[in-house]
Amino acid sequence: MNDAPTTMSPLAERLLAGDKRALARAITLIESDDPAGWELVREVYPKTGKARIVGFTGPPGVGKSTLIGALTKELRKEDRQVAVLSIDPSSPFTQGALLGDRIRLTEHFLDKGVFIRSMASRGALGGLSEAALQAALVMDAAGKDDVLIETVGVGQGEIDIVDHADTIVLALMPGSGDSIQALKAGVMEIPDVIVVNKSDHPMTDTMIREVRGALSLAHTPGGWRVPILRTEAARGEGIEELAAKVAEHRAFIEAEGTLAERRARNLCSEVLGLATARLRRRLEAAIEDDPRVAELLNRVVSRELDPASAAAELLEGEIDE
Repeated sequence: MNDAPTTMSPLAERLLAGDKRALARAITLIESDDPAGWELVREVYPKTGKARIVGFTGPPGVGKSTLIGALTKELRKEDRQVAVLSIDPSSPFTQGALLGDRIRLTEHFLDKGVFIRSMASRGALGGLSEAALQAALVMDAAGKDDVLIETVGVGQGEIDIVDHADTIVLALMPGSGDSIQALKAGVMEIPDVIVVNKSDHPMTDTMIREVRGALSLAHTPGGWRVPILRTEAARGEGIEELAAKVAEHRAFIEAEGTLAERRARNLCSEVLGLATARLRRRLEAAIEDDPRVAELLNRVVSRELDPASAAAELLEGEIDE
């Protein structure tokens, strides 16, 4: 059954026509958890799925934002419409940016073919919030060819970008302890492309050898061989090759049929993620409003009931709304 409305709202029509103000308004509604924002997503969702979603992750300080800025410039040479969604609160797209980065990105703010939005992670463990995922959808609906998503940091618990991007770029920096942490097996199974940025560092060759060693231990299904690129994003070096590898990976997964599989997995994960987040909010509200829930938790605190049994009671509906 198709629940899509027969006529669209004026905001949805403007969004689908590529109106930047409509896109900005849509994301504001979504970020504010306004019901109108969720209704808008419902309206335009059938028009999504065309954009190339590229996720960027990596330890703080490796230059992900500068890398994205340089890649955006490269993509614009091909006349591609680009949207950037920066989840990192230290991003140069926010007021807390370094002056140098803001100057380098000025041309993008004035470019009608580029839309840049910064968004708080809202404490999401995996670096992406509900609102960020919906924002990426409306960017797609607005006709962007590429949606570049930058996430906060990287770590064992911060890898949910794998569930929301077609291509994942892991950025590392030589001579950094954080980069060594990123070489853990759980993280090295994520990327489709690895970038060693700030590659003029004397430890670059050592880092590349370490990355190759970690990759040899990681399970990488399919025939794609993860490339390791050297970049100096602040000077634009290696960015053309990065753009080429992102395009090459997209062509590869399309040809192999794994793009559809990846997106099916991603969408299922998003549905479960949204349901989990909403269920948690309902339970948290119930703690405040329902004395039976409070009593259940008090029994746990007093050691009369163990946490697992209490959770089972909640999930089995023994405490109804």
